[in-house]
Amino acid sequence: MVKKNEEYQKIAEDILGAVGGKENVANVTHCMTRLRFNLKDESRALQKEVENISGVIGVTKSGGQFQVIIGQTVDNVYKNLCEIGGFNRDTVVEVDQNQQKKKISLKSIGSSILDGLAGCLTPLIPLLLAAAMFKLFVSVLGPTMLNVINESSDLYTLFTFVGDAGFYFLPVIVGYTAAKKFGVTPVIGMFIGGILLHPTLIGMATEETAFSVYGIPTQAMNYSSTILPAIMSVWVMSYVEAFFKKYLPSTLKTVFAPALTVLVMLPITLSLLGPAGSFLGTYISDLLLSFNGVAGFIGIAIVAALWQFLVISGMHLVMISTMILVFSTNGHEAFIMPAAVAASLAVSGMCLGVVLRLRNKEHRNLSIGFLVAALIGGVTEPGLYGVGMRYKRPFIGMMIGAAAGGLYAGIVGVIAYTMVPVASVLAVLSFAGGPIPNLIHGIISCVIAFLVAAIATYFTGFKKGDPLTKKQA
Repeated sequence: MVKKNEEYQKIAEDILGAVGGKENVANVTHCMTRLRFNLKDESRALQKEVENISGVIGVTKSGGQFQVIIGQTVDNVYKNLCEIGGFNRDTVVEVDQNQQKKKISLKSIGSSILDGLAGCLTPLIPLLLAAAMFKLFVSVLGPTMLNVINESSDLYTLFTFVGDAGFYFLPVIVGYTAAKKFGVTPVIGMFIGGILLHPTLIGMATEETAFSVYGIPTQAMNYSSTILPAIMSVWVMSYVEAFFKKYLPSTLKTVFAPALTVLVMLPITLSLLGPAGSFLGTYISDLLLSFNGVAGFIGIAIVAALWQFLVISGMHLVMISTMILVFSTNGHEAFIMPAAVAASLAVSGMCLGVVLRLRNKEHRNLSIGFLVAALIGGVTEPGLYGVGMRYKRPFIGMMIGAAAGGLYAGIVGVIAYTMVPVASVLAVLSFAGGPIPNLIHGIISCVIAFLVAAIATYFTGFKKGDPLTKKQA
């Protein structure tokens, strides 16, 4: 155990040195597999040096972040990194105000939006996993499948409201994650989320009661299970709170800054950003559903084929945000999730194809580890970077397999009834909760993606005569 911790400490030290030292780090967080750095001067980060550090799988730049891919041990490395650099976990460090500001462009705006979404949504993964599991228990054990528990039982009722709670209270939870991302006092961010969910507001929305905020006519709405109103409100609130903290006297700041911040935010949130965020969320969901209707099974195949490249670029967060919106609105989703699940299993298939083709023992053993990490652990980054990025051509097989699985899912109309945000073989459980044939077709689509990717990678993953595929003496 001590030796392992020393390894994590060494990795953290090497990474911190290669990104320009602790003085170059504005903020650092982590997700399930990556260290996510916001650097003050990205030009000081030595990407090649980071990539060559033992324990680092790869490096990518996305959403304004310098992301170092570690794998399933990222939490251990992050812990040591915070201790070495003196960082408080998830605490934003002020960037030097004298530093030259980045030029505003469409690219920088897009990167900022992706960075904001990543910071607000990535921490939700454990919650979504937990809530999805309870909803899955209800689906599998309930009357629609195994019929082990009936709808009138206390256990059915318990698992139902526990699973629903994870989605219903998203405004409060997102209020917290957004506050951490945008540098707002976390409990005030949660307070804004709580205001959006107050029974009085929801009651007025249900009864369509006339309502105003400081005399401003306001449409009362039900914000349960929404994410955009809270994210947008907390983002604006970061500037409002910063203003009061800056200009209020120190003796009054602690007492009055929170109350004044909320006073200012009430009309902004309830009269403007709340309705706008709700409309935007509904519009995005409807747009996705309409695109599914137009593109149909071809659209699912295309998204599946390109999904892992969206993951590498960080653009998948836009899709995931939309998927969460659709799930929270309709309770099921039949476009992104089937494509993403097929794409995830295709990564495992790609790794298997490489394992079967390689004869170099060192490379083969690494690929076996990547296969296990993806198929069992649900971590696809090692396969994407350790196999796909390293050898390049296996990506062809992965795309073919993902497209084949997505095409089948689209043709038979597979629907995801449970949001299971994992990339392992357990992802097939996303299709549980509806008719049994739906689950069977979902499993078949995953098997197709896995096997086709493995076969296609075996035959197209390497050039003829590649030394790695020749038997070693």
